[in-house]
Amino acid sequence: MTETTTQANDFKRVLAIMAHPDDADLSSAGTLAKWIKAGREVYYVVCTCGDKGSKDPEMTPHRLTAIREEEQRAAARVLGVKEVIFLRHKDGELEATKEFRAEIALLIRHYKPDIVITHDPWRPYLLHPDHRAVGITVCDAIVSARDHLFLPAQAAIGLEPFEPAELYLWGPAEPDYIEDISETIELKLEVIAQHKSQTRSPDWRERIRQWAAHTGAPHGLAYAEAFKLIQLRSVF
Repeated sequence: MTETTTQANDFKRVLAIMAHPDDADLSSAGTLAKWIKAGREVYYVVCTCGDKGSKDPEMTPHRLTAIREEEQRAAARVLGVKEVIFLRHKDGELEATKEFRAEIALLIRHYKPDIVITHDPWRPYLLHPDHRAVGITVCDAIVSARDHLFLPAQAAIGLEPFEPAELYLWGPAEPDYIEDISETIELKLEVIAQHKSQTRSPDWRERIRQWAAHTGAPHGLAYAEAFKLIQLRSVF
C-alpha cells in the first residue's frame, strides 16, 4: 500500500480523463472526495457522450447524450469538481489516433495537472474499446505534452510543454496504490446516484459497497479504491 508523501500533498490540480460519463465517479469518487477535502482542484474530461449507454428500446442517442451530460454535471456538483470538459466523441467508436492524442495533450498543457487519472489500458481482458483507447491515448499524450519537439503548433499559440507529476491508472491487475475511502463511501454513493439513467438495478448501492469492501479487505480497510501509480517526474 503506497502512502501519500509530503511532497505529493503539494500537488494541487487533478485531471481525471475517462471514457464515459460516470466512469470517474465509479472508479475514483471516494479518492477524489478526500483530495478535494484536502484542498486539491479536480477537473473531469469525459471523452465520449455516452450515447450508447442504455438498454431502453425507446431511448435515442441524442436524448441519452443530453441526459448523461446533465447527470455528470450534477454528480460533479455533489463531489465538488471544478469543471467538466465534454469532448463528445461517439460512444464505442474511440480509437487511439494521433488526432485524439493531440486533443488530450492540448488539455494537459492547458490545465497543467499535477496528477492525471485514467483507465489502465494494459489490464488483461479489458473488453470495452473506449476504455482501452482512452487509457493508451492518455499515456501517449503525456509524452507528447511534456516534450517541446512534439506538437509545435500548440507551442506556437502559447501552450508550452508540461509534464504531470503522477499518473494513476484505474482498474489495474496489480494495483500498488490503495486509497482508504471508508470516510467517503457515502459521498461516493451520493455522487453515483446522480447517474439515474445508469443505476436501474435496485441493489446497485450494495454492489458498489461490496466492490469497495473487496478492494479494501486485503489491506485491513473497510472500503478502498485501487490504482497503479506511475511517478512521472521527481517529487524532490
